[in-house]
Amino acid sequence: TYSKWIQSYRDLPLLYNQWCNVMRWEMRTRLFLRTSEFLWQEGHTAHATEAEAREETLQMLEVYREVAEDVLAIPVLAGRKSVTERFPGAEETFTIEGLMRDGKALQCGTSHFLGQNFAKAYDVTFLNAEGQREHAWATSWGFSARMVGGTIMTHGDDNGLRLPPAVAPVQVAIVPIYKTDEERSAVLGVANRMRTALAGEHNIRVRLDDRDQHRPGFKFSEWELKGVPLRVEIGPRDVADDQVVVAGRIDGNKKKLSTDEAIASMAGMLDAVQSGLYDDAKAFREANTHTISSFDDFAQGVEAEGGFWVGAWCGDSDCEIRITGQTKATIRFLPIEPEDPGAACMHCDKPGTELATWAKAY
Repeated sequence: TYSKWIQSYRDLPLLYNQWCNVMRWEMRTRLFLRTSEFLWQEGHTAHATEAEAREETLQMLEVYREVAEDVLAIPVLAGRKSVTERFPGAEETFTIEGLMRDGKALQCGTSHFLGQNFAKAYDVTFLNAEGQREHAWATSWGFSARMVGGTIMTHGDDNGLRLPPAVAPVQVAIVPIYKTDEERSAVLGVANRMRTALAGEHNIRVRLDDRDQHRPGFKFSEWELKGVPLRVEIGPRDVADDQVVVAGRIDGNKKKLSTDEAIASMAGMLDAVQSGLYDDAKAFREANTHTISSFDDFAQGVEAEGGFWVGAWCGDSDCEIRITGQTKATIRFLPIEPEDPGAACMHCDKPGTELATWAKAY
């Protein structure tokens, strides 16, 4: 299709972004991570120069990093894929990789510099400013609904979900506590005022759980299971003292605040939850990132502990394939700019040419 749309350098760059459902053959499906049908966002671009295409490739990688870290609170590491792991037909594949709580890596997004390979295959050409015909330089990139699974696995605990406030459908749940009709009227009066102020003045997604068929303890457990970042408890005694109790989903800590103080500080508390989830996940990743001292150490460690393992590699695809065959671990990424590992390959003892990060992965 590009070949029909592009005639001149004035038609470039051509930038296309789409959201669509994809059907793909998967021998063994896994909820959210590998399904036969999934929603994804993907982009395809064509450029007049190699430099523009490379810039677009890295720009989109940065966009994906921002979404993963700033929105989903998933700390990721960016890098290049090895030739073996590279997208077929691409000259370079760049990736962001996260570490899940079971010690496995998750590829969270990829951006491909396609060079002129696909343009030559499909005859996508244009006339440059000098009137000469050239093949376009292309990129493609994608980010999918597997990040729903990534968010669950990065932040969830034994009590259920822990959702980053940036994406939580309900950021604050208000649970009124009462026994008599008189108490109900007084408590709901304060609860409704708080809901209106939070939703209206502060643009917070808030739910007032005024269901009479469930006891407060049931509601506490349900909102905790659903991962709501903050819960506000209001009882008759709280109304009398002009205070509320705010409970955090991350640590379960509760604190008493005046009603007005709780309303004024809620947005700040949500920001603290967002950064707290990110910091907790990053601390887990750092605690489970290891330096490879020998191949045996790596092979035993990645089997027993999982996590990221960083060490020198010779750059030989055959060596990489042998390592994967023996350990089931793959190279998750290489530094975006090649680095001298300063050591021999951890497997074959040939001179190291790359610093590779290995892990078992989904």
